[in-house]
Amino acid sequence: MPAPKLLITGGRVIDPDTGLDRITDIAVADGRIAALGDRLDRSTADRIIDAEGCIVMPGLIDPHVHLREPGHEHKETIDSGARAAAAGGFTSVCCMPNTLPALDTPELVRFIYDRAVHAAARVFPVAAATKGRKGEDPTEFQLLARAGAVAFSDDGDCIASAGMMARVLGMCAHVGKVFMQHAQEPTMTRGGVMHAGPIASRLGLGGWPREAEEIIVERDVRLARKASAAYHVQHISSGETVDIIRRARASGIRATGEASPHHLHLTHEVCDGYNTLGKVNPPLREAKDVQALRAGVADGTITILGTDHAPHSDDEKALPFEEAPFGFIGLECALPLYAEALVTSGAIDWQRLVELLTTAPAKLCGLDSDGLGKIAIGGSADVSVFDPALDWRLAVEDLKGRSRNTPFLGRVLHGRSVLTVCCGIITHDLMPVRIATTL
Repeated sequence: MPAPKLLITGGRVIDPDTGLDRITDIAVADGRIAALGDRLDRSTADRIIDAEGCIVMPGLIDPHVHLREPGHEHKETIDSGARAAAAGGFTSVCCMPNTLPALDTPELVRFIYDRAVHAAARVFPVAAATKGRKGEDPTEFQLLARAGAVAFSDDGDCIASAGMMARVLGMCAHVGKVFMQHAQEPTMTRGGVMHAGPIASRLGLGGWPREAEEIIVERDVRLARKASAAYHVQHISSGETVDIIRRARASGIRATGEASPHHLHLTHEVCDGYNTLGKVNPPLREAKDVQALRAGVADGTITILGTDHAPHSDDEKALPFEEAPFGFIGLECALPLYAEALVTSGAIDWQRLVELLTTAPAKLCGLDSDGLGKIAIGGSADVSVFDPALDWRLAVEDLKGRSRNTPFLGRVLHGRSVLTVCCGIITHDLMPVRIATTL
């Protein structure tokens, strides 16, 4: 079935790639952006979408999700994760390699693409940097890149060996791909299940100190300078890590950092009462870290936003705190949480927020060469429409993935993704229908 001809009218169209920010129309035909301008012809549209009062932007890109396939399909699959992405306004996601088996061969990279052919969002695999993610032997970087890996990471585990890290960064530089680090010095976090602070002490739980993140990042930026490699810190939790990246960038190192919705909103207090929905890696920290992360976004140190969408079953999260897995889901509710933390707070404006969610992650993972992350005539019709005036309470029925492990469940959110278009196909739709022939 051919993609419908759509006309999105009257919305505030923001495209950071060109600096566009004005109320205008977008026409979509044959899976492409056919036209962009005021009062476009309505006569040929199969459907007109009235976006008055809404923000219309390129399809959102999340460079950090866990889709659990292969190996843990009871938590999430590529198909269910893509549906969750579409519900949150995302048209592209990059899936991490901590699957079973790990995404460490060209065959497994191609498996991801094959499974995602009919998914509601584009899915791009991030390949493991070491075999089995064990940190001991490097994978075949050239073959993995040729198979379609958009980045490399051992996410879920840190590459603890400085020697191995230096080799990995050198190979990333050789194939022109970014390395994404889960920064966690393992000898400092053994037995750590939440932020090392007064709440962990009172609950008798092992602490995971900030320094374990900061030490790895400090080491890595030095190695990245030597290798002339692109280096990216995932899910930053510590304010001092922001400072390290700020200094590295100022000295010319190709270092980037990423903030997740939960680290921009929540503190370790969520874990009080042994609440496993507050257990995440790296852990929720203190209010000063939340403020430092927001400040890092505001001054341009943090250039990427990523959800770290990490599904787990109810049974797993019902285990005792020490045994329950780390992680939250995040795709369906990320955009209103980002907007609240960063735009409503006054840290940045909408143009900057859209950049953090579109053009910046597209460039990080080399997706800009495919025309993603922008609205361009002739380019792929990946479009996200967000209604900033729509208040709603996050409920289980709003979650399109297979898991519901989020501390934001029941929270009133301000603004909602109301339409997602991927490759010209509507993959998420909360908009009222207006048919062109009836106007």
